[in-house]
Amino acid sequence: MSRFDKSRLPSRHVTEGAEKAPMRAMLLGTGLAPEDLDRPLIGVATTWSETSPCNMPLHGQAQHVKTGVREAGGTPFEFTSASVTDGIAMGHSGMKASLVSRELVADSIELVVRGHCYDAIVGLAGCDKTLPGVTMAMVRMNVPAVFLYGGSLLPGRVDDRDVGVVEVFEGVGSFTSGKIDRAQLQRLERAACPTVGACPGQYTASTMAAVSEAMGIALPGSAFVPAVSSERAAIANACGRTVMDLVARNIRPRDIVTREALENAATVVAASGGSTNSALHLPAIAHEAGVKFDLADVAEIFRRTPYLADMKPAGRYMTIDLHRIGGVPVLIKALLDGGYLHGDCLTVTGRTLAENHADVVLPGNQDILRPASNPFSSTGGVVGLRGSLAPEGAICKVAHLKRRSLTGPARLFESEEDCLAAVLRSDYRAGEVLVIRYEGPRGGPGMREMLATTAAIYGQGMGEEVALVTDGRFSGGTRGLCVGHVGPEAAVGGPIALLRDGDRGRSTFSCRRQSSRNAAAPGGPGRRIIRPVRSGATRRRSGMPPVAPWSIRAVTRKS
Repeated sequence: MSRFDKSRLPSRHVTEGAEKAPMRAMLLGTGLAPEDLDRPLIGVATTWSETSPCNMPLHGQAQHVKTGVREAGGTPFEFTSASVTDGIAMGHSGMKASLVSRELVADSIELVVRGHCYDAIVGLAGCDKTLPGVTMAMVRMNVPAVFLYGGSLLPGRVDDRDVGVVEVFEGVGSFTSGKIDRAQLQRLERAACPTVGACPGQYTASTMAAVSEAMGIALPGSAFVPAVSSERAAIANACGRTVMDLVARNIRPRDIVTREALENAATVVAASGGSTNSALHLPAIAHEAGVKFDLADVAEIFRRTPYLADMKPAGRYMTIDLHRIGGVPVLIKALLDGGYLHGDCLTVTGRTLAENHADVVLPGNQDILRPASNPFSSTGGVVGLRGSLAPEGAICKVAHLKRRSLTGPARLFESEEDCLAAVLRSDYRAGEVLVIRYEGPRGGPGMREMLATTAAIYGQGMGEEVALVTDGRFSGGTRGLCVGHVGPEAAVGGPIALLRDGDRGRSTFSCRRQSSRNAAAPGGPGRRIIRPVRSGATRRRSGMPPVAPWSIRAVTRKS
């Protein structure tokens, strides 16, 4: 007797009864046998394309997923969604298509699954916006689902160091400042992506892959296996088998993606110094699950989580290095042992997070990952900010920053292109605060990433000599004194629009940890705050609150 009750599955609407003969005829036209239609119909959704190395492995891995589905009693159907790769769209108008592509991925998967009445999904994704997009679709549809990241590419080697495309972006800055010549830049360009797969550091794709394990929607140990590893075939096959078990047991994404699971995800981001983009993606996934989990909630998790993993871009190691000592499971185990995760959360294995990792051991004799008792810092590698310049919040990656404060004059730019042009011609000075505004979701439109600009600054050796503040966002590969996601954005009248450019005495920005005497300030003790300060008359006219001596401030004063 079959363990699947077809009469209770969505696919009954296209396969069961005499009136479904036309639908069955269409399905038989794909090469299926009549008995294949008696099984659960499983969507295998990928974002495969030949437009970048990130998504190219997905079609091959999907074949192994389909084998696993068939072996476990299902009938798989592979389909694809559009994808935009940030590494190619970066630094020009193409980046305006990036963030919105996340919604397109989620919507297109939803349409196929709804239209064809699939009983479950295995979702495969390979780059920045496709990972959250696929996850959002799975949670939105709430049919049994398993997520699989396609894996990172192997890093290239130049002068005895691992490199990826982020090092090429930084190389552009080094080239424009005369630190390297064109031949050296070309060596970086040709070495950075030696295989297919996504970027190899703890950037947005790898961050969201780690999130998938922490949240329980991916199989343990699946995230950091390189895209070209032979292990991928067995992992993909297991995903196909697992989704069939979820169908039989009626375990659905919203049984797994709870408030506690989202907190686990944010904790792993902070502990690994992951991408600031997670502060956009986790609330979006939560929204699909009907769970309140906003930027303030994410920031609170970041604040109380220790920084444990020495991962690029700020640290020394690539994702393959963490994979070699056990991958995401050893990071999760370190956090479980420290009491920072909800171990009782359900996962796609049918077991809890703690049960999945009960036998994992944090290896010694390595300096990639520390135990929670000996962190790199007591707060996460990513922090949330809030204050009168950003009353709705902002995000900054602080992992391994040597400098946590900067005071200097503001330089205002109304688009990323204007700022990037100034940076590439070295038209800025140490101590300045570069403000890029009107790059938010509406102002851009599209909330572009600024990696081309931030990486060029770092490549010129100025990474901690200037600060950059924007209502846009940053790539997971960004490092330095960079504050993004400033909200409300300038285009809707946010306070960042009130900042003025002019002579060098007019504007300053300072960033420092809040002292205990300011504990009564909004956000509570130890929170970082952004505050624009103007003369009393100007502030009263603009309806801004009185000045208080809080931590991060942009100060505008008369020249």
